[in-house]
Amino acid sequence: MQMNTPRRKAVRGSAARRNTIRPGVIRRNRIRLTRRGRLFLVAAGAVVAGAAVTVPLLFLAHGAAVRSASLVIPEGWRASQVYDAVDKALALPAGSTRRSLGTAGLKLPGDAGGNPEGYLFPATYPLEKDATPQSVLRFMVDTANQRFDSAPVAAGAQRDAMNVYQAVTIASIVQAEAANKADMGKVARVVFNRLQSGMPLQMDSTLNYGLNRSTLDTTANDTRVENPYNSYQRMGLPPSPIDNPGEDAMRAAMNPTPGNWLYFVTVKPGDTRFTADYAEHQRNVAEFNAERKNKAQPSTQSPQASPSSG
Repeated sequence: MQMNTPRRKAVRGSAARRNTIRPGVIRRNRIRLTRRGRLFLVAAGAVVAGAAVTVPLLFLAHGAAVRSASLVIPEGWRASQVYDAVDKALALPAGSTRRSLGTAGLKLPGDAGGNPEGYLFPATYPLEKDATPQSVLRFMVDTANQRFDSAPVAAGAQRDAMNVYQAVTIASIVQAEAANKADMGKVARVVFNRLQSGMPLQMDSTLNYGLNRSTLDTTANDTRVENPYNSYQRMGLPPSPIDNPGEDAMRAAMNPTPGNWLYFVTVKPGDTRFTADYAEHQRNVAEFNAERKNKAQPSTQSPQASPSSG
C-alpha cells in the first residue's frame, strides 16, 4: 500500500514517546534485572533516570582508577553505551571493550554477523577481580541466550513465522518506541500490522540508530538518507536490533496486544493514542503539535526570553 503523505516539519520529542508513523514510502548466576530507564553518564558514574539510582561505574581513590563491584546495564542501551560502561567499570582506556570483540568468543546467532547488539542483556552484573571485557561480554551474551532461547520464545517466534533474532530485533524497536510498559504490546502490534500490510515501519528510532545519534528532532531530509536502518525508505525490519531489549519488550514482541492499529502518537505524557484510521491519526498529530507549540512559547514575564526562542 502506497500513499503520498506531506512531510511534517521537525518535531521535538523522543520517538519512544511520540512516534508519528505515517503511511507513505514504502561464573555466578546472580543477576538482577534492572528497571527500564535512560542513563546519563557523568564523570564519576551514571544516574538511572526514573529509577533514582546512582550507579558508581568508576570513581577515583588517591588519584587512581578503581573498579566497581558491579555493572548495571539498563533496558534499551545501545551496544556502544555498554562498551563505554564496561570500560569505566573495569577502569580501562576508552575503546578497550569495543576492541575486544574479536577475541571474546561470543555465542551469537549467525544472522548477527558478529554484532552483539540486542544480546548484551540488561541486568546488574557482579564484577569479579579477574573480570575482563571479554568475560563480561560473554556473561551478557550467555545470559541473553538463556533468556531468548527458551521454549516459549522459540515457540512464539515460530508461530509468527520469524526466527529468534528477528524477534529480538522487534523487541529492540518496542523497547525504543514504547512510552511505558503498558504500551509495549500495542507498539509490537503496530510493527506486525505494518509488516503484514506491506507498509514501511517508519520508525524514528531505527533511523537515529543508523545515523549513530540520539535526537529529539527528525526532519524530512533525515528520512531521505540512504541507510540500511532508514525504515522510512526501506521495507521490513532493520538489519539488526537497535538496542538491547529487556524481558518485558521481548514478551511484547512474542505476544502483541490484539488490535488493528497502524499508527500511534504520544500527544503528551500518559496520553499515547493508537489508531488504524489515518485521518484520526492526523488529528492526534495536530494535537501533539499544538501541545508542543504551547510548551515552546517563550514566557513574556522572563527578561531573558528572546523573540526567536522555542
